[in-house]
Amino acid sequence: MPQMNHWLAQADRPLIIGHRGASAHAPENTLAAFMLALEQGADGVELDVTRCATGELVVIHDDRVDRTTNGRGWVHKLSLAELRGLDAGRGERIPTLDEVIVATAAAPRPCLLNIEIKSVAISSDGLERQVVEVVRRHACEDRVLFSSFNPLTVRRLAQLAPDIPRAILYYHAMPIYLRRVWTASLIPHEFRHPDVGLITPAYVTKLKAQGKRVNTWTVNRRDDVIRVAESGVHGIIGDSPRLIREALGI
Repeated sequence: MPQMNHWLAQADRPLIIGHRGASAHAPENTLAAFMLALEQGADGVELDVTRCATGELVVIHDDRVDRTTNGRGWVHKLSLAELRGLDAGRGERIPTLDEVIVATAAAPRPCLLNIEIKSVAISSDGLERQVVEVVRRHACEDRVLFSSFNPLTVRRLAQLAPDIPRAILYYHAMPIYLRRVWTASLIPHEFRHPDVGLITPAYVTKLKAQGKRVNTWTVNRRDDVIRVAESGVHGIIGDSPRLIREALGI
């Protein structure tokens, strides 16, 4: 019998999720950042996944390596070996999705994984299927939540893995049809991921009435942590899990 997904468990406080790990304190989207987030008391981490030139799934936010490493170039044009040769900050390397899953599996309690899939494709290029296959191989479905800004990606994930919850990402400066998620009825999903600028008590109440849970990002100010928590969000995604914990008084 499949285990219940930990993202769907009831909690008496918002979940604390490290945005790209504890990225305020360690190089983003690296194993160091993910491990530090857990040390700071995070319930889980958010990470970005895309595919490199040799087909492996790598964890990096940008389409290019320029901002977060000492290299230059497009991720999809660099091999895994070439990506491994780059310094992602303080000697850290760009990890694969497999490595992040394995590293976080050793945590004392289940480490939630919010896997954001970086895709703008209208038709599938197989990225979603590959991500699902990796998750299945590690049998970590019970701690995974998929998310994407691309509604079509979320829809494809619903078809490929209906047992793994999904979230639609959006922010206040997006076109109205995206930030109001006009396609929501066509996309099976359990979570909404609006940015912190969209969060009000009325908005969260409205989404809850629609049966959705709300995780908000990127929450890096103590007053915003308190505000979104009082608004009733399910999870708070921020660069410093320590700051979130302190603001919540836990």
